[in-house]
Amino acid sequence: MSPYDDAREVKLSPRGPQADADPLIARYRAVRRATEARAGPLSAEDQQAQSMPDASPTKWHLAHVTWFFETFVLAPHAPGYAAFDPAFGYMFNSYYEAIGARHPRPARGLLTRPSLQTVMAYRDYVDRAVEAHLASAPCAAVRDLVVLGLAHEEQHQELIAMDILSLFAASPLKPIYAADGPAPRPPAGRATMVAVAGGQVAIGADGEGFAFDNEYPRHDVFLRPYRLSSRLTTNADWLAFMADDGYARPEFWLSDGWAYAQAEDWTAPLYWERDGDRWRTMTLAGPRLVDPQAPVVHVSFYEASAYAAWAGKRLPTEAEWESAIAERAADFEQVDGALWQWTGSAYCPHPGFAPAAGAVGEYNAKFMIGQMVLKGGACVTPKGHSRTSYRNFFYPHQRWMFAGVRLAEDRPDSASSEAFEIDVLMGLTAARKSLPAKWFYDQHGSDLFEEICDLPEYYPTRQEAALLASIAPDLAAFIPDGAVLVEWGSGASVKTRIILDVAPRISAYVPIDISATALESGAAAIRRAYPNLAVAPIVGDFTGAVDLCSLRDSGPRVGFFPGSTIGNFAPAEAIKLLRNARSMLGPNGVFIVGVDLAKDEATLTAAYNDAKGTTAAFNLNLLARVNRELGGDFNLDAFAHRAVWNRLEGRVEMHLESLCRQRTIIGKKIIEFVAGETIHTENSYKFSLDGFERLSARAGWRTLAQWQSGAPSFAVVLLGADKSAMSGGSGER
Repeated sequence: MSPYDDAREVKLSPRGPQADADPLIARYRAVRRATEARAGPLSAEDQQAQSMPDASPTKWHLAHVTWFFETFVLAPHAPGYAAFDPAFGYMFNSYYEAIGARHPRPARGLLTRPSLQTVMAYRDYVDRAVEAHLASAPCAAVRDLVVLGLAHEEQHQELIAMDILSLFAASPLKPIYAADGPAPRPPAGRATMVAVAGGQVAIGADGEGFAFDNEYPRHDVFLRPYRLSSRLTTNADWLAFMADDGYARPEFWLSDGWAYAQAEDWTAPLYWERDGDRWRTMTLAGPRLVDPQAPVVHVSFYEASAYAAWAGKRLPTEAEWESAIAERAADFEQVDGALWQWTGSAYCPHPGFAPAAGAVGEYNAKFMIGQMVLKGGACVTPKGHSRTSYRNFFYPHQRWMFAGVRLAEDRPDSASSEAFEIDVLMGLTAARKSLPAKWFYDQHGSDLFEEICDLPEYYPTRQEAALLASIAPDLAAFIPDGAVLVEWGSGASVKTRIILDVAPRISAYVPIDISATALESGAAAIRRAYPNLAVAPIVGDFTGAVDLCSLRDSGPRVGFFPGSTIGNFAPAEAIKLLRNARSMLGPNGVFIVGVDLAKDEATLTAAYNDAKGTTAAFNLNLLARVNRELGGDFNLDAFAHRAVWNRLEGRVEMHLESLCRQRTIIGKKIIEFVAGETIHTENSYKFSLDGFERLSARAGWRTLAQWQSGAPSFAVVLLGADKSAMSGGSGER
């Protein structure tokens, strides 16, 4: 008799009543029947076809999940078990190298035999054997394998839905899988960005109930304060991105993503098609008009990342998503049962991860490269299958899964002691130790910096002040009546007076600084000197987007960013800051930026390594601040200030070098140092005028004017918002 004969007879023992007393057998039956219910609306022809190499025929899914139980539960553990058909080991193995060779994945649709009838007989044969073995009270390890197999089968239930939608979308008939087919529902409320404190949080499976091995071990991570969207990105949001030529603007895309989008001619999410001036999409319920209020679905990581960049936000990390949902689930909609949600985290092992021994260990470990993590759960995910620690993963270009977008952003109010602690612990536990330069400026650090500005070696302050004084009338011509002057990193607001004196028609002054004491001191001095000027200081980290909603009905905005502080940021960070500034200042805003120009190494290093030692004290004060505010025990005498010119990167770097092998304790954390190891505390990039013009253009600015001092050279650049970079229907972002 042929092994593929549909009429083959298989002698099976009847299911015994004793099986019903075991809840695992009851669950086994429920999951197996649920898989068959997913296949129920499909014809035999539907279950045979394969739409693309990433997808599989439904018939193959039905057989593969059965092969899993036969291979990992019955064959090694059930005495006397005889395989239904030895050939199935080759045909229905997915990727388990330790088991042996297998049929190529892209050719699964060519497996016309065994027939669907035989596959269903195979399922029944294995079901009876598994239930009989469970009824014999096997060891806990075997029961755990069955639980794993059921979770595996539920994953394939979702894959059946994904693969059938891909298949039906390719058909000119656009078949309906089910008139009431699952689809993600619109959110109930409007989108808000929920503030999350961050800090030390635990992520990963907690050991309660089943979890895949890739969810272990549970471990601590440090998170900076952040915000997470209360709901998923909608089709209306995505249509605004498309209307603003989001698919045609490379500045929003990762390099690989842009190349993929161009090669595949992406102009909309997968399954979207034009219908006159409307869009239609293919769903499990057949073709439907795109619902603007429903969450956007079937987008790749590359698209999600580009959309986030366009929106001025980012994708959350895996740890951010998991921590926020675990601690504050009530603040978020569409967490589970809507769509899987892309994160910005690569699919890598959790620290301390160890795969299971044997072939089962291939289940997750071998895929921990080149893929991205998704969190949540979709409308096609079996109910109860996912959990907050669940780690779904796909390649960044893939689109056929039910995946959407939840946005995140850094908290603009990160000047808190909590944020300081997080930055310190994250920076000092990294492979290359560093501390963010923004934390220099407590009261003592701000006072030291004012002293630095008066040092003979530190040319930028006096060169910029002299240049500003000489070009002030030219600058005034660009400042409209009733303007609001917004200053980034105002400090003592000394140079601000040059602008205020030459443009008395400025109506309000808004200084932004991370140091509350320095900010209030400078603002108070400005109030005394200019009693008719409205002064509204904002304590905040200007490296992120600062909320200027209180100025919404005020006059035109002029930005002021002196001191070449822009040089403290790596190019990508500088572009982000300039882009945020463009958004904050609006479509008619102008931006006055101080820019230190490249020059000889001796002049540069002297400016950051003065003979008096003030810059060294300024640098070491960062460790003193850790001691004062975080209870650290740094020995300041065991560290030395270093300032070096990095010719390759075009920047002066400041470091604190450990002079010996030592350790310090911050809270409960022990930080080890070896002799010669450094803490990187600041960069100061130096520019050419052409180079800065290119940099600012990438952030949506055009150069209106530029002025350069004599040696040592310093420049002031006047930028205007590039209207072409802000066109489209999205407005300010």
